[in-house]
Amino acid sequence: MINLNYRDSRPIYEQLRDGYRELLISGAIMPGERLPSVRELATQLAINPNTIQRAYRELEAEGYIYSVPGKGAFAANRNDVSEQRKAALLEKFDQTASELMYLGVKAGELYDRIKGVERK
Repeated sequence: MINLNYRDSRPIYEQLRDGYRELLISGAIMPGERLPSVRELATQLAINPNTIQRAYRELEAEGYIYSVPGKGAFAANRNDVSEQRKAALLEKFDQTASELMYLGVKAGELYDRIKGVERK
């Protein structure tokens, strides 16, 4: 489940968004699986429903979830994640890889890390 850290400098909605993103990526939440309703989650976590709605809205904009009016929010298939999100992550990856190489990390080390992630 989602763990909120009230000492974290990130807003609660970002922690929720990132937590659900991790659950979706790791397979803990399967494609097509229904997410808790905004009201259910607000009661469970004792936070404002608007905070949850904002996290869900961002996840939907990124393509990780989709909403069905009257039914709720559901986990999307991996193929449905937006191209815009993929492009943003690749740009971030390029920047991080460039900085790591500047700091002396060899391309082979980066490749080995990528292969390690792939094996997981």
